[in-house]
Amino acid sequence: MDYESILNQLVDGELTEYKIEAKDAFAFQQALRVFGKRTYIKGRALRGGAIIYTASNSNE
Repeated sequence: MDYESILNQLVDGELTEYKIEAKDAFAFQQALRVFGKRTYIKGRALRGGAIIYTASNSNE
């Protein structure tokens, strides 16, 4: 999975959110750690281990 592309789409506003299931969360976190704009990404945990990531506006 090309998580860097997904992260770029979130930051650029092409995606409003992206849901990661618990089984893929570790791999996504590894990509997020090395992503240059990670401070603009917020994650919200759901029951069962899934996480919904959204872009945060730096002006907020």
